[in-house]
Amino acid sequence: MEGGGGGSGRRVVAVGAGLAGLGAAQRLRGHGSLRLLEAAARAGGRVCTRPFASGLVEMGAHWIHGPSPGNPVFRLATHYGLLGPEAAREENQQVEVGGHSPLPCVTYGSSGRVLSPQVVSEARDLFNTLLASARAFCGSEEPPAPSVGQYLRTEIARRLPALGRGEEDAQRLQLAALAACLKLECCISGTHSMDLVALAPFGEYVSLPGLDCTFPGGYSGLPDRMLSALPEGTVLLNKAVRTIRWQGSFREEGDEARDFPVQVECEDGDTFLADHVIVTVPLGFLKERHQDFFQPPLPKRKAEAIRRLGFGTNNKIFLEFEKPFWEPQQQLLEVVWEDESPLEEPSANLEANWFKKLVGFVVLQPPEQHGHVLCGFIAGKESEYMETLSDAEVLGTMTHVLRTLTGTAAFSTLVTPTPPRETRTQISGCHPESVPAGNPRLPAPRSVLRSRWHSASYTRGSYSYVAVGSSGDDIDVLAQPLPEDPKDSRPLQLLFAGEATHRTFYSTTHGALLSGWREAERLNQLFKAPGPAPQL
Repeated sequence: MEGGGGGSGRRVVAVGAGLAGLGAAQRLRGHGSLRLLEAAARAGGRVCTRPFASGLVEMGAHWIHGPSPGNPVFRLATHYGLLGPEAAREENQQVEVGGHSPLPCVTYGSSGRVLSPQVVSEARDLFNTLLASARAFCGSEEPPAPSVGQYLRTEIARRLPALGRGEEDAQRLQLAALAACLKLECCISGTHSMDLVALAPFGEYVSLPGLDCTFPGGYSGLPDRMLSALPEGTVLLNKAVRTIRWQGSFREEGDEARDFPVQVECEDGDTFLADHVIVTVPLGFLKERHQDFFQPPLPKRKAEAIRRLGFGTNNKIFLEFEKPFWEPQQQLLEVVWEDESPLEEPSANLEANWFKKLVGFVVLQPPEQHGHVLCGFIAGKESEYMETLSDAEVLGTMTHVLRTLTGTAAFSTLVTPTPPRETRTQISGCHPESVPAGNPRLPAPRSVLRSRWHSASYTRGSYSYVAVGSSGDDIDVLAQPLPEDPKDSRPLQLLFAGEATHRTFYSTTHGALLSGWREAERLNQLFKAPGPAPQL
């Protein structure tokens, strides 16, 4: 790796070319030499756009959450001209949705009927009220429960007599709808259960205003543009890091005059010497590998923060249909399993019941661009189990689920076509319990694609949350550079960025981007040089 390059001539290596690593590189240009080492064959990290059906789908980050002037991802995407005209409308930027974007929806019950919108909206309103009250315990010394899940269940039980106006069937349906709300919150929080999410710090997370929007040309357009703005050769792909050795004294062959405190060893045997290394790998990877990844190991305080913070899985299942079975105005198909209740323990039998964790399907818009595609969301252990199944098994089970949900619906306009040969093979290869039932006239999907974030060896899940036993202080500890002593003669050897290091925007792309800028700024201060003006 060449030295020099203006500024201080210090060498900086960033590990991971997701938005945090690319954001750091964006702000560090011109200060010494810089390399970004990325394990995958592409930049972007958990931003990953793939072709599917007749358009593009987002395997990872889907929306800009809170697209408004306070969101750096929104500003950057606007600067690059990556957003549609809707996102630019000022009234859209001022809408307060609190992380729950309202989409025109229909709710299917497991009995095969469309549920009353009034019953569903009453349950949702109650759930959102309770969720807002859960955030009010922010910083509380003695919250009424350790977890968000326990708090919500206690409050639901307290209101049980009033649910469904006291009628048993209506009450049961309201409880089932509330159980569905809990599953949706698991997807939003990236956790297996809200019982794992700590109550006291829950309100620290900040939702920005703005009606969530997508990238018409794919979310990967953002990291691609950031990458193309960097000098050629800055980012090295397929360059997985095995070990980061710090607090050392490393020299290059033939240059005894200068030594470096950090050596980055790659899995292919290449090594990079650096003054500063910005570590942007996901928390899931750190949880699994930090003991061997850093030599010497991280201080106990940081290792404990990594252990305590939560990191879960939220996956997507994309289904392509020849014709839509939903109405043109419907953008969300919600799922309620009518025998479930938040007051009862969910089944632990993943093999038999994994699909019940599915919260529903978003209809990808517009169909002229995407084809007729549904995007299902599923979180937690069930989501991780889904990753172990074949495409045929997932497609067969999804066919079974959709036929069950639409069992009593009328589909007089649909003619069931002969499925393509590969689809017939897929369905015949599924488990016996996944044999289509309910509404046999609903055609099977033509194809399936799903994300597998837990299986991804350099990610090991989707995003972070503040778990029971941890707090926002652990996020700050994770973000703290090493060595810990600010008077150390070789400061800022290891810097940490990524969504899990942002105390109020964890789990988001804007949190990741801001964390990269933050660490670049830390180095710019050390170099006593202002960073290049951000391109916003």
